[in-house]
Amino acid sequence: MKKILVMAAVAMMTAMSVQAQDGYDDTKHEIGISYGGLSNSTWQSIGDNLGSSILSLGTVRYDDGNITGAIGLEYFYHVSAVVGLGAIGTYTKETKDMFIVGDKYGEAKNTFISVLPAAKFNWLRKKYFGMYSKLAVGASFTSKKEDYTKGSTEDRSESEVNFNWQASILGLEAGSPYLRGFLELGVGEQGVFVAGIRCKF
Repeated sequence: MKKILVMAAVAMMTAMSVQAQDGYDDTKHEIGISYGGLSNSTWQSIGDNLGSSILSLGTVRYDDGNITGAIGLEYFYHVSAVVGLGAIGTYTKETKDMFIVGDKYGEAKNTFISVLPAAKFNWLRKKYFGMYSKLAVGASFTSKKEDYTKGSTEDRSESEVNFNWQASILGLEAGSPYLRGFLELGVGEQGVFVAGIRCKF
C-alpha cells in the first residue's frame, strides 16, 4: 500500500513538473464565488420604483433602499482547453421604505434568485494567468413582499419567474494554478463589474 501511495505521489509530482515547464493550466474543474454591481435585478428594481412613482403621480415612492448586489456561485467543467461548461447561481436582496403622500407606510423586500446554465471561453489559459469570456442564459425567481405598518392596507406578496442572462465580455484571472482572483467586465445578472475568487482542480 505504501509503495502504491509513493508511486501515486511521484506520478502527481511528475505531472505537475511537466505542467510547470510548459506553463499550461490543465485543470478540469473550477468553483468560484463572486460579487457584482449593477446587475439586471438592480436595474429592474430601479425601473419598478420609477414606474410606481410615475403611475401614482408621485404619491407613492420608495426611499432609503439597500440592495446587496449580486452574490454569485459558479461551477465549470472544461471539456477542452478552450471551452468550459457549467452553471451560475446568483442571489440579490433589496429592502426599501414605502412612502405614500410623504408618510412612511411600511417596508418592501425583494429577493432575486437566478440559475443560469453557462459556457466559458478561454482565450488565454496559462499556469498563473488567464483571459476569457463567459455567456450564461437562464431564469430568475423573484419574490416581492410589502409589509405595511400604517393604515389599513394588507400586506402583499407575489412571485414571478423571468428570463435572465449574463455576458462577461472580458475576464481576467491570476494567482496560483489552483487558487485565483478574477475580474470581469460585462452585463447581466452577475453585474457590469464582477470580482471574485475561484478554486481550480
